[in-house]
Amino acid sequence: MKRIVILVVLVAIAAIAGVVRSSIGSVAELRGLVSHRNAADVRQEIRQTYQLAPGARVELTGLNGAVRIETSDTKTAEVYIERTASCQEAMDRRKVNIDADDNGLRIRVENADTGFLSRLFGSPAGERATLKLPRQIALYANGVNGSFVTGDIDGAVDVTGINGRVQIGNAVGRATFKGINGNMVVGLNSIDQDGVTLTGINGNIELQLGSAVNADFDARGMNGRVISDLPNVSIDKSRRGNYSAHIGTGGAGITAKGINGNIRFTHNATETASNF
Repeated sequence: MKRIVILVVLVAIAAIAGVVRSSIGSVAELRGLVSHRNAADVRQEIRQTYQLAPGARVELTGLNGAVRIETSDTKTAEVYIERTASCQEAMDRRKVNIDADDNGLRIRVENADTGFLSRLFGSPAGERATLKLPRQIALYANGVNGSFVTGDIDGAVDVTGINGRVQIGNAVGRATFKGINGNMVVGLNSIDQDGVTLTGINGNIELQLGSAVNADFDARGMNGRVISDLPNVSIDKSRRGNYSAHIGTGGAGITAKGINGNIRFTHNATETASNF
């Protein structure tokens, strides 16, 4: 019986020691977080240059900040990322991974393993990205917490999970936009057979169409209106939240589903400016 009692006492002591050790670690972690609030900002710059082949795929994932992309007739990709945080510990909680070859450029930002209190109370680092890219690329972006603005893209565009304004200078070919929390302006010089897909957009959408665009438009579950400033667009509202439209002579599809905002068809701004 005495052995059982001694065993129980030893287990209890071990448990208490574990709780105390954990508490000490948590208190130290919390003290560090509190002290970091008064620390000066930490800043880091990343500058890289790569060569990309025509049609290369550029991927941007997990950035906590605005993204701006300038495009031109070049094969060179210039990457500039400005990172800021309240302290070095906060900076270290996020890792920026960049890798590239002739066929692609991949920029991924991931959270490192940290303590519970750091995840709960610590302020995350931010990343503002400015890229100069070839125009002939396929662009993929996912999970950007900030505005997303690009120049003209002569390739497929996939933009998902953006918490901010989205602006695409001109897209050629397939374009997919999903899970956008912000207003959108998208230039469409032409649309290929895969069409344009808009899903789960919480904001107004302006589609700037080139004169050569011929498409059929279909919208389901809209909490907003479909409006056109173009003479060659006929719009039909079949029932609440559902719209269809015939653009030019019709053709490739533009589909919209779950839009909380208005969709407006307007003249392509670049094409209009070039006429003067």
